Amino acid sequence: MDAHKIPKENAVGWKPPKGWTRITTIESHTGGEPLRLVIEGWPTIPGNTMLEKRNYAKKHHDNLRRLIMREPRGHWDMYGAVLTEPVAEGSDFGVLFMHNEGFSTMCGHGVIAVVTSLLDLKLARLQGEKRTLRLDTPAGLVIAEPHMEGSMVKSVAFENVPSFVMAKDQYVDVEGLGSVRYDLVFGGAFYAYCDSKDLRVGLAPPDSRILVDVGLRVKRAVTETAKIRHPRESDLGFLYGTIISKRIESASADFRNVCVFADGQIDRSPTGTGVSGRVALEYSRGNLPIGKTIRVESIVGSIFNGTPVRETRVGEYDAVVPRIEGSAWTSGRCDLWLDPDDQFVEGFLVG
Repeated sequence: MDAHKIPKENAVGWKPPKGWTRITTIESHTGGEPLRLVIEGWPTIPGNTMLEKRNYAKKHHDNLRRLIMREPRGHWDMYGAVLTEPVAEGSDFGVLFMHNEGFSTMCGHGVIAVVTSLLDLKLARLQGEKRTLRLDTPAGLVIAEPHMEGSMVKSVAFENVPSFVMAKDQYVDVEGLGSVRYDLVFGGAFYAYCDSKDLRVGLAPPDSRILVDVGLRVKRAVTETAKIRHPRESDLGFLYGTIISKRIESASADFRNVCVFADGQIDRSPTGTGVSGRVALEYSRGNLPIGKTIRVESIVGSIFNGTPVRETRVGEYDAVVPRIEGSAWTSGRCDLWLDPDDQFVEGFLVG
């Protein structure tokens, strides 16, 4: 058939049969890390707090998460978000983040992508003199400040939830690696921070398979041995991932971070919550005073800036409020359909 003679209007106007599920998304990426934002087709998520909404979604909507994150509609390293009604007074909306394993508590690259896409597509408006958007997440309130060029978003900076070091210079026996030093830090989620030289791994794309293997081994070992407890919210008390990093001498960055999270995903971005934890860690070591910025690059070379903006406390821990900045790009709009007779009604993962 001549492609020029295909009646394209039929495809554009086609509607799925009655009984099919349709989910409409905006596709984007932040520094190479995907974000699939659901804007239509997800049921209402009740709850008086974002943690309650997260727990409800885990219990009642996990089939939808699997549908849009997994193959054949997604892939192993897909990441997503769904908007909710806000819960905090003065907030603009709530947001839940999702990945191949479940629903996360906070996501920095996701905040940057969500704000960029909502403003690029005129789905949200900036409010007030400070021109900010206030997002409720399960980890707490995040205040985003987009920087515009005309009507489009150039970059997004956000004040993350208070970040703190729970334990420094800890050691754990890791299968195949022996005793490994790590720092346990919260930046919206808990991470074990390790130095790449201690794990004897590189931090470039060809190293991705060994990074996943080593990162998951560290995550399992720390989970089995450390008592991970958030002083305010018990639902935040779990290890989300391993951050393998090194200090670099470069005109473009101070650190390279590779985050292995969930069930063996690698973040293509520098990881917003991971950079938040790095800010808290460097501040606690006396290497990063209030107001000074570090630049952190990802496995593919994209950059986030991280700055401690003020001191605070979280329970018994000294903490800082980090400001993270990066850029995202809106890359598409998608209608995902599910025929109820589809063999793979909730998708699958190969890996």
